[in-house]
Amino acid sequence: MTTAVPDVFDSATLGPVTLRNRIIKAATFEGRTPAGAVTDALVDFHVEVARGGAGMTTVAYCAVAPEGRTDRHQILMRPEAVPDLRRLTDAVHAEGAAVSAQLGHAGPVANGASNGLPALAPHALPSPLSMRVMRRASESDLAGVVAAHADAARVAVAAGFDAVELHFGHNYLISSFLSPALNRRSDGYGGSLARRARLARDTAAAVRDAVGSRVAVTAKLNMDDGVPGGLWLDESLQVARRLEADGTLDALALTAGSSLLNPMYLFTGDAPVKEFAGAFGTPLRTGLRLAGSAFLRSYPYRDAYLLDRALQFRDALDLPLVLLGGITGRDTMDLAMGHGFAFVAMARALLREPDLPNRLRSEPQHRSLCVHCNKCMPTIYRRTRCVLTAPE
Repeated sequence: MTTAVPDVFDSATLGPVTLRNRIIKAATFEGRTPAGAVTDALVDFHVEVARGGAGMTTVAYCAVAPEGRTDRHQILMRPEAVPDLRRLTDAVHAEGAAVSAQLGHAGPVANGASNGLPALAPHALPSPLSMRVMRRASESDLAGVVAAHADAARVAVAAGFDAVELHFGHNYLISSFLSPALNRRSDGYGGSLARRARLARDTAAAVRDAVGSRVAVTAKLNMDDGVPGGLWLDESLQVARRLEADGTLDALALTAGSSLLNPMYLFTGDAPVKEFAGAFGTPLRTGLRLAGSAFLRSYPYRDAYLLDRALQFRDALDLPLVLLGGITGRDTMDLAMGHGFAFVAMARALLREPDLPNRLRSEPQHRSLCVHCNKCMPTIYRRTRCVLTAPE
C-alpha cells in the first residue's frame, strides 16, 4: 500500500503546531535590528512574508548570549525583549502564519570587536571579522551556552513564538564543535564524534526540557561543511541519528557550508565579491578586493541543489525533514514532497517575491524571479533585500 504524497499547500503538524502549509521562510538575517532592537521594519518584513502565503516565517539569528551575536546589531534573547518580540509574533499571527525564532551562538562567526566581547571557539583562533583572537571556550563556558539556549527558548515561549530553530550549522559555535577541522580538543567536547556532538545534544535536550510541548523544537544541521577536513555526510548522518534517538527535536532542517570558511557553498550561484568588499571598511575591504574570489568561491546553481545529499538523511531517518536550497517553484516543492520531506524552506526567492507562495498556489507554472545573483547577501549589513526590486 502506497502512502499518498501530500500537497505542499496542505496543512501540516510540526510538533505541537499546525502550519497552514508546508512552506517555511528560512532564517536570513534581516538587517533591521539596529542596536539589537525590534523595529517596525523588522515586523513589516515578517508580516509581508506571512501575508505572502508562507506557512511559517523564521526570525533570524536570535542570539542566546551577548558574545554569541554576529555583531551588536543582533537581537539578544532576554526577558526585556519580550514585549517587542510579542508585537512581532502577534502581527505575524494576524496574517495566519506561524513564526519561529532561530536561536544560536555565533561562536567563531561572532564579531568580537563589534560586540565588545571575545568570540568563543573550540580553540584560540584569529578572527578575520574582528582582527582579534577568539577565546577557547572552557567547559564552564559551554555549560553556560547550553543554559543560555534554554533561557532563550523560554523567552521565545513568553514572546508568543510557535517554534524555535536551534542553529547547528554554518560553523557557528555548535557546528564548529562538530567540525574535525575546527575542533581538535582532547577533553569531553573533542576527539571522537560522540564527544564533538555532545554540545549539540546537550543543547537540544536543555531546550526541550525548558519548553516541553509548548512550542516546536527544530534544528538546522550541516550535512557537510564544504571545507577540507570539516564535517562530512558520514559523520553528520550519525549526529542526526543521535538527535533523533534522543527525541528532543520535532524536525531537522538540512543545510551545508561554513559562514567562516566557505559561505558560497550553501548559496551557490554568483559570488558577489565586489559588493561584499563595498560593504566593509578597511582592511577587510582591501582583503576582499585582492583575494575575495578565493574566499567567496563560485558554485554553479541548480534547483534543489541540496537534494542529493538530503536524500541520504531521508533514507536513514524517520524524523520530519525540511529541504532547503534552490526551492524556487511548484516542481521543486512537489519533488521534495514526493521524496518524503515534510517541509520546504525558501530564502532568496522570498526576498525577491514575498508573495511567491500565494502566486504558486494560484499559478502553479509560475517561476521564481530570483536570478541567484546573490547580491542580496552583502545587504545584510544595512537592510536585507533583493537589490533588483529594492535598490538602496
